[in-house]
Amino acid sequence: MARLEIDNLARAFGPVQVLKDLTLHVERSETVAVYGRSGCGKSVLLSILSGALPAGGGDLRIDGRSVIDAPPEARDVGMAFQNFALYPHMNAFDNIASPLRGAKKSPREVAEKVETTAQLLKIDRVLSHFPQQLSNGQRQRTSLARALVAEPAVLLLDDPLRNVDAKLRYEMRLEMPNLFRRFQSSVIYVTQDSREAMALADRIAILHDGRLRQVGRPREVYEFPCTAEVGRLLGDPAINLFACESAARDGALWVNPAGCHVNLSGRYDLPAAGQYIAGVRPEDIGLSASPTAGGHWVEATIETVTPANVRSLLVAATAAGEKITVSFPEQETQRYAPKDRVYLSFPADKVLLFSADNEQLLRPNPTTGM
Repeated sequence: MARLEIDNLARAFGPVQVLKDLTLHVERSETVAVYGRSGCGKSVLLSILSGALPAGGGDLRIDGRSVIDAPPEARDVGMAFQNFALYPHMNAFDNIASPLRGAKKSPREVAEKVETTAQLLKIDRVLSHFPQQLSNGQRQRTSLARALVAEPAVLLLDDPLRNVDAKLRYEMRLEMPNLFRRFQSSVIYVTQDSREAMALADRIAILHDGRLRQVGRPREVYEFPCTAEVGRLLGDPAINLFACESAARDGALWVNPAGCHVNLSGRYDLPAAGQYIAGVRPEDIGLSASPTAGGHWVEATIETVTPANVRSLLVAATAAGEKITVSFPEQETQRYAPKDRVYLSFPADKVLLFSADNEQLLRPNPTTGM
């Protein structure tokens, strides 16, 4: 039995169906990142799980007990928000202690748990400070400490790192997995940051148009998105997608994304003639300043080159006007500049094919793909 069981959850606002038969089971101590664009229903989902908003259908169970109609205080759920939502008239200690006092814990237990949690989150020296005296990072840690202090069965996090600076965001990405494991809560982590979802989650749940489109391990969902839309959603920079067709030539099967001929014999079992969408991640595209002898490549002209920490990004346009994004090692940045000609190749084992009709992923043959 999973710690948190969400079954066929639904919610509408008037004629707009925001959540549609959403099902997700989360194990004890597991972190699931719910990832999707703004407006896809992520915050509505958290509001229903916390009890702040009634569901429009389905069931919600925590440790096997249905809490779909239970008030927030009876759900054993903690929550931290992107805007911190600290009580302005309380200092950090009292903010963190509020769930314990609401549960009628003794003053001694309250003090011990607040001190311990504050030390874990490195805010024990600012417990006497009020929210307006805290930095954004300290506010974020105080909000998280308040959500964790009562050791809830389920922890709900609504994009908690969105309003902190990049340095702290990086530090917290490293700290959070160990912190979650220590408290053994089941975590639903809502975010619009695909890198954050990949870094923090045991599994990622892609929410789009009110439905969970794919749930799986981060690397699995990234490398084999179930649809072209999921491929677009997960990745920064986004996956390159090209209309292409298959053709038999010289006893082999070829596709032609962006005019580059790629031999997919053995990787896919495709008809000799068919229409597809080819997907290639920017980091998987081969990049060269000169054409390779006997190779298959497409010529393009660089439009922009952007250093992006460790790897650089390059956008080039083919003669047909297709824009292609390439990610490459930053130490090679000086080799390329706008208006330069470059030659791009697509490794056959990195090309994903989606149906042109419904954009569903075509699974590679087991010996060459998954």
